[in-house]
Amino acid sequence: MKPVFAVVGHPNKGKSSIVSTIAQNDSIAISPQSGTTRSTQSFDITIGKAQFSLVDTPGFQRPARALAWLQQHAASADKRRDAVNQFISDSECQQQFPEEVELLKPIMAGAAILYVVDGSRPYGADYEAEMEILRWTGQASMALINPIENEHHVQDWQQALGQYFKIVRVFNALQADFEKVVTILEAFSHIREEWQSALAEIVREYRQQRAEQLDESAKLLEQLLTRLCTHQITQKVHSKSQADELKPLLEKKYFDDMRKIEYEHHESLKSLYQYHHLESTIDELPLDHNLFDTDKWIAWGLNRKQLTVAASMAGAATGAAVDIALAGSSAMLGALGGGLIGAGSAWLGADQLATFSVKGLPLGGYQARQGPIQNRNFPYVVLGRFLYLADALRHRTHARREKLAISEGDLSARIAQLSKNEQSALHRSLDKLRKQKPVDDLVSRLRALLNSKTAG
Repeated sequence: MKPVFAVVGHPNKGKSSIVSTIAQNDSIAISPQSGTTRSTQSFDITIGKAQFSLVDTPGFQRPARALAWLQQHAASADKRRDAVNQFISDSECQQQFPEEVELLKPIMAGAAILYVVDGSRPYGADYEAEMEILRWTGQASMALINPIENEHHVQDWQQALGQYFKIVRVFNALQADFEKVVTILEAFSHIREEWQSALAEIVREYRQQRAEQLDESAKLLEQLLTRLCTHQITQKVHSKSQADELKPLLEKKYFDDMRKIEYEHHESLKSLYQYHHLESTIDELPLDHNLFDTDKWIAWGLNRKQLTVAASMAGAATGAAVDIALAGSSAMLGALGGGLIGAGSAWLGADQLATFSVKGLPLGGYQARQGPIQNRNFPYVVLGRFLYLADALRHRTHARREKLAISEGDLSARIAQLSKNEQSALHRSLDKLRKQKPVDDLVSRLRALLNSKTAG
């Protein structure tokens, strides 16, 4: 049996936001104005092999009058469900109470109830009429306290709701993480026994989906790093002077290509996490600036000291040498061996982003070439920018509709969360990419970094 949840409550209490968060769908209309949802909207959710439905309903408009009508048509508790069904089918009620009739239809058809209130607003007795109407339906129900602005009245709501609902949870639709969504689904299995196996399958599929998203993110990042580190453009010309004249045009096209490639991969990452309408901003990839004199590069990549350690780890032959390098030991110069060469060359070409070269062709003429980028810091910059966009998407709820502004993070702190062997392998991989050499098993190394905890 497919679980169906009807999200109900007073107008403008975050019902649509909760539907969007649980459904992981940013296409659901959300507005700060009351009455955005004027009729029931059903959203069928498929996650792997599991399915469930969320029904977004209009808010109660005349609950006290509707309850009075019901009380007049039910002499005892055993007649209450019949009274609710009569209320739904009565033509006069459909005209006088269109919102109440609309929201009760899916419930009486078998949907469980998610009753939503705003924990930042005071509790009032006027809410009791709508809660009493929901109790008359006899359906399994849970109350969600959505603290839209603050949690000042959450405790009062908990005390009141506990008298009408078996399960009461605080659920901030704008801040709820993945585990919070899962706990809501798991809790329902305790009050709707016939849904236990279906809900357990939904939770398993949700967790599998998150793991797959992480895997696909790592693959997408590998593609991005490989494309940007190897990208170059060429143009055949008749003479060296023509090549020199062509240099500004090739350079502009090259940098435009690089920015477009990064943008496309960032958009693919947003789609992977089911953000199809999310606007986001990130500082433009500053390819035409010095990697070390520009603050934006340091913000996303590594500073000089960190890059020295990275170069040392990439060239170090033994784990002991890596340990010494990380510890900053005074014995570093004597112990690094091959790593010393890497560290010493960290600054060679540090100011050079992408070379422009002219090469004579065997059959005559010349070939002008722009790229690829050789700078050691470049792959770290690309990595940092992707990493913090991925973090923002993974921890953002689909109910949030404001523009996402990506700011820098501490990449070195994230790398430091990996084991020393993982760190060394990552640095070697990025160094090979910079040299346009093949890299084995880069996806697993990137996955470990993507799965590390956000620094802070």
